[in-house]
Amino acid sequence: MRIALLVYFSFISKGDWSLMVPDGKHMKKVQPNLTKRYAELIEEIQVHDTNYHVLDRPTIPDREYDKLYAELKNIEEAHPEIISELSPTQRVGAQALDKFKKVAHRKPMLSLQNSYSEEDILAFDKRVKKVLASEKDIEYFCEPKLDGLAIELIYENGTLVGALTRGDGTTGEDVFSNIKTIKSIPMKLKTSTPPKLVEIRGEVLMQKKDFLKLNEEQQEEGEVPFANPRNAAAGTIRQLDPKIAAARPLRFYGYSLGAFEGIQFKSQDSTQKQFRDWGVPTVAEEIISLVDKADGAVDYYNKIKKLRKALPFEIDGIVVKVNDYKLQDELGFISRSPRWANAAKFEPDQAETQIEKIVVQVGRTGALTPVAIMKPVVVGGVTITNATLHNQDEIDRKDVREQDFVIVHRAGDVIPEIVEVLKDKREKKSKAYYIPKECPVCGSEATKVEGEVVLRCPNPLCDAKLKESLKHFVSKRAMNIEKVGDKLIDSFVDNKLIGSYSDLYKIKIDQVLVLERQGEKSAQNIIESIDSSRKPSLSRFIYALGIRFVGEQTAKILAHHFGLLDKFLKTNLEELVEIDGVGPKVAQSIIDAISQDSFKKEIQKIIKNGVDIQGEEKKISSERFKGLTFVITGTLPMDRDEVKKIIESHLGKTSGSVSKKTSYVLAGEAAGTKLDKAQELGVKVLSWEEFQSLLAE
Repeated sequence: MRIALLVYFSFISKGDWSLMVPDGKHMKKVQPNLTKRYAELIEEIQVHDTNYHVLDRPTIPDREYDKLYAELKNIEEAHPEIISELSPTQRVGAQALDKFKKVAHRKPMLSLQNSYSEEDILAFDKRVKKVLASEKDIEYFCEPKLDGLAIELIYENGTLVGALTRGDGTTGEDVFSNIKTIKSIPMKLKTSTPPKLVEIRGEVLMQKKDFLKLNEEQQEEGEVPFANPRNAAAGTIRQLDPKIAAARPLRFYGYSLGAFEGIQFKSQDSTQKQFRDWGVPTVAEEIISLVDKADGAVDYYNKIKKLRKALPFEIDGIVVKVNDYKLQDELGFISRSPRWANAAKFEPDQAETQIEKIVVQVGRTGALTPVAIMKPVVVGGVTITNATLHNQDEIDRKDVREQDFVIVHRAGDVIPEIVEVLKDKREKKSKAYYIPKECPVCGSEATKVEGEVVLRCPNPLCDAKLKESLKHFVSKRAMNIEKVGDKLIDSFVDNKLIGSYSDLYKIKIDQVLVLERQGEKSAQNIIESIDSSRKPSLSRFIYALGIRFVGEQTAKILAHHFGLLDKFLKTNLEELVEIDGVGPKVAQSIIDAISQDSFKKEIQKIIKNGVDIQGEEKKISSERFKGLTFVITGTLPMDRDEVKKIIESHLGKTSGSVSKKTSYVLAGEAAGTKLDKAQELGVKVLSWEEFQSLLAE
């Protein structure tokens, strides 16, 4: 049974994590090592969800992400009493960006379970038959898994009226102005009897030939080329200026349904036919297949694997769906994925190249990261020139050396990775590589924190750390200073114009004008962009400060809890560890930061230089729930955090555990032991409809 119990992490002594869960009137300790790993997985997956689903900048291969997610699910299935409401299994995906209007999907846009072999397809078939309690062969609809940006087109009475990205699966970004520029998407459906509503879901992408041409143009104009077609398509759709989208060769392919009214659909294959009849682009009929059993899906997997390089667009596998919609309804959903569909991915392309040298980069936390600089090689249609080696342990494990010949692949078809060293080609005079013990930028002796494998530069004045910290500070999810990019930050620091966050807000236009390639108009745009960031929300500001382990989600939790900056700066360790979603490791890192005089003085300087941090005090809609305590369990039509906000806006409280003091338990689908506890104690249980009625009283 899946539950979401409020958990308390208690830091007992150095290196010892414990999870304290309610046990009657007392708290009990549960498996320290397991709960430590559980908290780490939640935070790590949340970071990767944001990088992949929101920023389109994945930092790990899909397969490694799937392993992390599977590990998290295994822990929760074995220990349901510790499930946290912050766990990604309780959500569909990541958060939507702020730069476009956020709009709720009528029907959630879920992601698919991933697999990587023929055996996994057969295992999927067995799971389907088990749920259906039938041994009859299942008819499957098979199609290529397109590697683009998922989009939902909204048609009302046959007219295109909106377009949303997947976002977090529940809420997407309104990108209608950019989607309208894609000429292959019909503004009106080709029919005299259009349905009242139909949401057509599919993928926006660039074909391989169009992508190569675009990158040639980028390089000719002195711009940085895109890493791959997916990033190019996603980056284009997320441009604020529709003229940019109109100038780029985007395409759309429809493949599934969202909500609909005034029409009936029976199956995946008939839906595809209807799309084509309406003039909506779909993948060509010759590269999709309807098979009468799982063996046919395996044959299709192998067929598409051979055709992959000949296809006009990038794919990273196939999708196998139960064809009949009635059977899909019977199968339903698990966690964030439908039971009736499975993505069978391909192993990534590989190529041989040679490492020319290994360089060390310095991050904003001072981490020294070795990077292999290689002779350019094309892998999966993308030119690869470098690959991260992570740390000394990874270098030792793979025995990677300068001048080595290596096999590289694009992990998850995205991230360049060295998978094998060809030692038979290694020069006899080759020497093992060791990361220098000094920072390559400032020369300070590197240090290593106990329990970590990463070397770090300890110098707080190191230019490399300053540059990376500033790049984080101005980034879109932080202070969102759009016109201050990486190159400008480097120039500011190299020319000694800024040495801290607060210095950004003292920059004058004449200082910008002396820099290379800065004219009057561009300099004015930079100043205006800085000025536009002077009223950040508290959550953005906390995130921008770059406190170690405080990601975007944690910053939102902190802002929601404290409401005002002063309250956050005056907190203590005891208060922090009591906040749901803030573990002892994060809490200690926050205390370490806000205890530093230099940290406090820098914030004072930022404020003195004209930055007004906006409080995030809770909005009060009414006193309808004053004095009432709610416990939420199960899957609801609305994101759980949003439900909490509604309750709190009416002066109600929420709790993670059921007790005699609980006023109501709001129970959705797949409610777990909290529902049992409520029935045992005689606590009133509300359905979603009953909660809505209570709210309307």
